[in-house]
Amino acid sequence: MLLLDFEKPVAELDAELRALPPGSDAARAAERRRDQLLAEIYAGLSPWQKTRVARHQSRPRFLDIVAGLATDFTPLAGDRRFADDPAILGGPARIDGQAVMLVGHEKGSDTASRVRRNFGMAKPEGYRKAARLFRLADRLGLPVVTLVDTPGAFPGIEAEERGQAEAIARATEASLEIGVPMVAVIVGEGGSGGAVALATANRVLMLEHAVYSVISPEGCASILWRDAGKAAEAADAMKLTAADLLRLGVIDLIVPEPVGGAHRAPAEAIAWLKSHVVCALEGLAGEDRASLRAGRRSRFLAFAGAPA
Repeated sequence: MLLLDFEKPVAELDAELRALPPGSDAARAAERRRDQLLAEIYAGLSPWQKTRVARHQSRPRFLDIVAGLATDFTPLAGDRRFADDPAILGGPARIDGQAVMLVGHEKGSDTASRVRRNFGMAKPEGYRKAARLFRLADRLGLPVVTLVDTPGAFPGIEAEERGQAEAIARATEASLEIGVPMVAVIVGEGGSGGAVALATANRVLMLEHAVYSVISPEGCASILWRDAGKAAEAADAMKLTAADLLRLGVIDLIVPEPVGGAHRAPAEAIAWLKSHVVCALEGLAGEDRASLRAGRRSRFLAFAGAPA
């Protein structure tokens, strides 16, 4: 597994552990020391270090999470206008037997799939597909669950030619209009409007080491100081961590991750995520269509101080 620079002190203990007989007293003692060290390191992560954890190549992606979160997932393709976008996946599924509509960003798990999925940076057809699935869920009475993990919407010329900003706005509009419960989870990066388009929900959850912001730290540093190398300074000022956003009221709940981050124990992280998603859906089950829409709308308009 790729070790981040601040995790290097753990490498020595990992090497020691590999040399010990599995299950032995010495191995268990080394595991405890390793876990304690990881806990100490991760308890003191800076915002920039959390950003790097959120981007870790082994962090569970949409398809990984769906495999542990849901059953009977049936992906639906296309925006019915231009094409299918593999950076956003979605379709009906079941979570603990309850039918839902699952939609989310997929970054890919290796070089080939990352290129094919454009590293989770969706084009207009991806956001139009998301809006189509939100409206389909509304017609079928299915709660919507979204998994957000994107550096931001794709900024290429062809995306702008096909109406990127309008497509993002339409997806956000569809989120606000549907009369079914909507739960969003920031599972990795939540970047800019490309994230908000899938996160305009009644309940917004966030994994402990995920990040959520209007722009990447590198982008912010490039604008403020014309130097992307100052990304760490930008991250400190941006309030992009789960703890910051919970305090500001942008998210509702922090989902804890295993010691050392979700990339070290994906199955455990997904199991915890599932329990929180189920709880959020149960909490919204008794609300009627009007109150779901009104609550969602007032929540997001309040961020700008606008009247609901």
